[in-house]
Amino acid sequence: MTKRLLVFIWIHFLLSASGFSQEASREGDLSKPFKTANIRFEQNETDGDVEVVFEVKGDDEGLAMLTVVSPDGRTVIDFMAPDSSTLGIRQFRFESPEPKDVDGLKSAYSEGVYKFSGYSINGKEFYSESTLNHNLPATVFILQPGADEEDVIIERLTIKWTPVENLAAYIIEIDQDELDVKLLVKLPGSVTEFSVPEGFLQSGLEYTLSIGTVAKDGNSSFVETSFITTGEE
Repeated sequence: MTKRLLVFIWIHFLLSASGFSQEASREGDLSKPFKTANIRFEQNETDGDVEVVFEVKGDDEGLAMLTVVSPDGRTVIDFMAPDSSTLGIRQFRFESPEPKDVDGLKSAYSEGVYKFSGYSINGKEFYSESTLNHNLPATVFILQPGADEEDVIIERLTIKWTPVENLAAYIIEIDQDELDVKLLVKLPGSVTEFSVPEGFLQSGLEYTLSIGTVAKDGNSSFVETSFITTGEE
């Protein structure tokens, strides 16, 4: 008997002991929604690539089983905990490859409703749906600092960009590889500038700046630039 079959029997026993019915689950009568269950498109326009991102979160206990089925009936995610000793997995983030062939990725992950279903380690049943579309929001143009700008003063630096209409949010990310530090901020879609907290930047280092536009459906588009800092006024 294979390990996967043993796990299935164990899950089936948990569900039967808890009074769950798989048929009722399909109708959504006894299942509860995941705390998080979504799929979205993300674009990095600077690099010219796109990826699909899944985010799933169950309840306080871990998930013993998780499946995601695409609109055309294909199973695109199929997870099962090896046995109860692992305590399951509570939260997932899956990312597809980032090909330059955007049309190929769209074909692999078609538009429509994706069905998320799973069971917790204690037999609790979950079901949610999330709709994927291929529409990506417009990107911003970064006004300040300029692209590859040098001698950017670290004191009172304000990031500025052009506005994009009808957004849910902007995401600002500043990275420094040598120090292994990152600043990640989510801002309302109505703002067009952000003041970097005092003390985060250090003089004489190169930083990568990314600004993302987040649509109301969750899809996002990013642009990147870099800048080098100085402490001199």
